[in-house]
Amino acid sequence: MKIAITGASGFVGEALCGHLAAAGHQVLRFVRRRPTPGIEEAHWNAETGKINANALASCDAVVHLAGANVAEKRWSAARKEELCSSRVAASRFLAETLAGLETGPRVLVAASAIGFYGDRGDEVLTEESTLGEGFLAELCRDWEAALEPARVAGIRVVNLRIGLVLGQGGALAKMLLPFKLGLGGRLGSGKQWLSWIDRDDLAALFATAVFDDRYQGVINAVAPENVSNSSFTKTLGRVLRRPTVLPVPAFMMRLLFGEMADALFFSSARVEPRRALDLGFEFRRPELEQSLRHVLGR
Repeated sequence: MKIAITGASGFVGEALCGHLAAAGHQVLRFVRRRPTPGIEEAHWNAETGKINANALASCDAVVHLAGANVAEKRWSAARKEELCSSRVAASRFLAETLAGLETGPRVLVAASAIGFYGDRGDEVLTEESTLGEGFLAELCRDWEAALEPARVAGIRVVNLRIGLVLGQGGALAKMLLPFKLGLGGRLGSGKQWLSWIDRDDLAALFATAVFDDRYQGVINAVAPENVSNSSFTKTLGRVLRRPTVLPVPAFMMRLLFGEMADALFFSSARVEPRRALDLGFEFRRPELEQSLRHVLGR
């Protein structure tokens, strides 16, 4: 198959491109800069309303990963607007473009996030669970809804609600230094649930959603084993052979990150990948310690 990918140079995109290429598929990267000659790239820019529609029409499927990093900066009003534009507006532009093509991709698999569920304590969350509260939940709701034009046009649309992705780089890389220095510890009470997924498993899940027509609508992209923040901390410390006795006070994180701290670090989301399991998806690394040891070479 020939598969168009937005956000191909990102943390998840690079893994997915490698996964698809290894399986013999052709990847066409949609980039905002000028395409590099001799490389399979095409131009798009949702902000300016430009896209190489002919290149898009030549593809069998689209994977949409593009979007500004939620955890990169504090959530000022301007930053929130940027996050919404890079996800909601860009997704709507892509969906409307696909809907207007006479021929072209018949499936669109797009990233979303478990932030949709908000802070839910110990509640077990499945794809049937309701929308949570807060900026991140509302962003995810609008992000998914923006793809409606493609769905109405008869395109199979899949929304993967992604948890914390573990791989070489990404959020895990930012955690390692304090842990290696023996300064890693649970965040706040440590009781909040953390739902994660190994990056290789996530790439395989995206690919499966492209190829398997049974995948449709919302799919939770998390590992079967979700853990508390305290358990995650202890496991990472054990893998690194470092102590994890110094808890990080909640007030300190709030001073550093503002509103973002509660949404990303202290929010509790006990999410199950029920639909993926029901459809027979097999996780290569379903256990946290197994994934961490693979990623960190331990």
